Amino acid sequence: MANIEATRPMSADEKRVIFASSLGTIFEWYDFYLFGVLTAIIGAQFFAPLDEATRNIFTLLAFAAGFAVRPFGALVFGRLGDLVGRKYTFLVTILIMGISTFALSFLPGYKTLGILAPILLIALRLLQGLALGGEYGGAATYVAEHAPPGRRGMYTSWIQTTATVGLMLALMVILASRFYSGGGAFSPDGEKAFSQEWGAWRIPFACSGLLLAVSVWIRVKLAESPAFLKIKAEGKTSKAPLKESFGEWRNLKIVILALVGLTAGQAVVWYTGQFYALYFLQTFLKVDGPTANILIAVSLLLGTPFFVIFGSLSDRIGRKPVIMAGCIIAALTYFPLFHALTSFANPKLQAAIDKSPVTVVAAPEDCNLVLNLTGTAKFTTPCDTSRTWLANAGVNYDKVDGPAGAPATIKIGNKAVLGYDGKAANAKDEKGRFEKEVRAALTAAGYPAKADPIAAFSGNWFALVAILWVMVVYVTMVYGPIAAMLVEMFPTRIRYTSMSLPYHIGNGWFGGFLPAISFSIVAAQGNIYSGLWYPIIIASLTFVIGMLFVKETKDSTVYDGS
Repeated sequence: MANIEATRPMSADEKRVIFASSLGTIFEWYDFYLFGVLTAIIGAQFFAPLDEATRNIFTLLAFAAGFAVRPFGALVFGRLGDLVGRKYTFLVTILIMGISTFALSFLPGYKTLGILAPILLIALRLLQGLALGGEYGGAATYVAEHAPPGRRGMYTSWIQTTATVGLMLALMVILASRFYSGGGAFSPDGEKAFSQEWGAWRIPFACSGLLLAVSVWIRVKLAESPAFLKIKAEGKTSKAPLKESFGEWRNLKIVILALVGLTAGQAVVWYTGQFYALYFLQTFLKVDGPTANILIAVSLLLGTPFFVIFGSLSDRIGRKPVIMAGCIIAALTYFPLFHALTSFANPKLQAAIDKSPVTVVAAPEDCNLVLNLTGTAKFTTPCDTSRTWLANAGVNYDKVDGPAGAPATIKIGNKAVLGYDGKAANAKDEKGRFEKEVRAALTAAGYPAKADPIAAFSGNWFALVAILWVMVVYVTMVYGPIAAMLVEMFPTRIRYTSMSLPYHIGNGWFGGFLPAISFSIVAAQGNIYSGLWYPIIIASLTFVIGMLFVKETKDSTVYDGS
């Protein structure tokens, strides 16, 4: 019977289940991309009194708040899903997610509401993060509990492919809105954007209302999960899912293993292969935004079918070998891949780094730990101001200890620039002098202010797409089978609660904060590639722990009578 189930075509009802469950992921990535592209405009609207750099930081922190609360949403909605059912719970989560995104299109800015505007913005982000905490666990559980034996990996992998749909949908709506508005309301100029408080930049958020209506309409028509209905009919549903999931060691240890032995590594590979790669292209390699986004989009489109390929492969050879292979291969190859990105995206930069390396020479006591995870820390010593300026400018540098009491100096090729004290009475003038001299020295040494245009379908363009595609394939290896494996690790009665928490700690915290953590490491170390140590270490730890302690699950059942 199992063999027949594993080979028959997917039914219309099963396709409807997968499509309806995947709509939440579309919403997630649609909103993610909108917020990323429109950061400058949202910052100008809701954090208007701040300078441009600071307002962007606060906008990103508001966005990050949604990641921070995801595990709490996993607890709230996971418990609800195990108590009352999968269908009604993730109907509630998509309503909250959709309304939170849609409401931003009508939320007045700082000009109208004052300090209440950013407070409401953050509140919407928190609501969406809470809902997202329950959305993925519900979708994965619902699909897996509908899938026939031997096909859970393939069925649940379709959920992962919708990330591409969300990103592409956001890109199309933004481009259409830019065309409609003539681009004025999408100006990166904060003052111009601020003057157009009700401009066309709100259209992409308003369009989410249509996506919400379709999502709710489809989900209302769905039936409850057969596995949940069965344990409900037998009176075996959990009365206290949180206590059973996290208060009993036999299940808690599986939750911990799911986090450190699976989702932490999966998350850093996912965020490195797409979002940190995009950040690296734009910030360190100076590739213009549209080109970088197109390169990522093309590689993502080419890589998306591999979610299903590796999900299906996990049905045959197991979830664990596919996920573990993705983690370790990524960890072993990130350094050469990102070096290759530099060589093809900005060869002039690579030549300048090789010919005229930048070195900060300063007394050890003048140099502190330059970690700035929130973007709000202030550094004032000449060593620290020099290093933070170079990091923010995306300049690769080495730090060398100088004699005690000696002033910090930046050496660029055969030129030297004296650092400045951020606490000095004339700090503003000194900063201006410092920036002018450093920029002149960098230019003289051949450091490009931006990458040369990369012609579409040129040799370099194809090489970059190929490199990024390889990293997307790593993403599909770790992410394609993950939903099926998490579902199979836990008993039916507490499945929603148990799988949601490790997934959202892994993806919300380990993955969601990866760009900020990696950039802080770069700022502290100077080397533009040093931020890769974070995903490499996490992915390697997941590989070791996963190989030693995580059990294969592909032959388990989604209904175990408990």
